[in-house]
Amino acid sequence: MYISRLAAQLAMAAAGTLFATAAIAQPELLSSTPKDKSEGAAPTAIELKFSETLATQSSAASLTMTSMPGMANHGEMKMKISVAGAGDGKTMVITPASKLSAGTYRVDWRAVSSDALPAVGKMTFQVK
Repeated sequence: MYISRLAAQLAMAAAGTLFATAAIAQPELLSSTPKDKSEGAAPTAIELKFSETLATQSSAASLTMTSMPGMANHGEMKMKISVAGAGDGKTMVITPASKLSAGTYRVDWRAVSSDALPAVGKMTFQVK
């Protein structure tokens, strides 16, 4: 009797841990517009869609031009942007202050879920 009660308690504790872990999740980047490693026209906004609702006051992003056609020795250049959350709560919208020139760009992001779990990452795209 004692062993079966102990086994039941351990099973319930394990199930509780499993459910608690599922309820607290780190945000994962699901998609981006433009897509990672894509080439195309200059976007007027960059959208990053995450798996979790974001805490917008703690989430952030930066946009850096990493190369420019015809300028092999051009150093990286931070671009002026604004960052906001979209109405769905899971999308970060990065808006450049001016039109992006031809070149390669990197977005470095930090997304914090509403559970205060942070995730960081980057994506790149090329403007033709």
